[in-house]
Amino acid sequence: MRDQFEIKPKVHIYSYQTPYPPAYDLIPLPNRYKVPYFIKFSGKDDTSTLDHVNWFIIKCGEAANKDELSVSLFSSSLSGSAFTWFISLPPNLVITCADLEKQFHTYFFSRVHEKKITDLVRFRQCNDELVESFVQRLRDVKNKCYSVVLDDRQLADLAFQGLLPHIKDKYASQELESLSHLVQSISDQDIKTFEPRKA
Repeated sequence: MRDQFEIKPKVHIYSYQTPYPPAYDLIPLPNRYKVPYFIKFSGKDDTSTLDHVNWFIIKCGEAANKDELSVSLFSSSLSGSAFTWFISLPPNLVITCADLEKQFHTYFFSRVHEKKITDLVRFRQCNDELVESFVQRLRDVKNKCYSVVLDDRQLADLAFQGLLPHIKDKYASQELESLSHLVQSISDQDIKTFEPRKA
């Protein structure tokens, strides 16, 4: 019957569309600029949207100085459902980087993995842990406290409270200005792994 009446099946053509003006793709990149390899955001791991945007801007280098280039390069930092989300946005919805960030954060930002000030207050150094390792773990937790604002001295005070008792006792009289100052102030002997005293 199809041949008799020359009925042709409908062919669905899916085309890639961008949420930014098509003219952005025609803007030349800076001279000798090489598009970097971007860390991919899929929306399925613990990477925060704030971290991803910051990593993206750093990787963009001088291209980040122009909204048009940053916006057009952003899809290169997405994969999976995040890329699908991006190309599903309505045309011309995104004009500036601020527009893009707003859409991105609104859709993907989740406070499920957000840490709170109580997580920092309860944070403790393990018996067999180097001070440097403890401080790095504390920094990682602080980076997930999106709503907590602490200056360097306050963060150093919190870190000091979490140190092993024998280290706190030894350095209790020192004023610490930052986490870096805390690590530098503690002697190499105390940075070594802690071994409980033998009875």
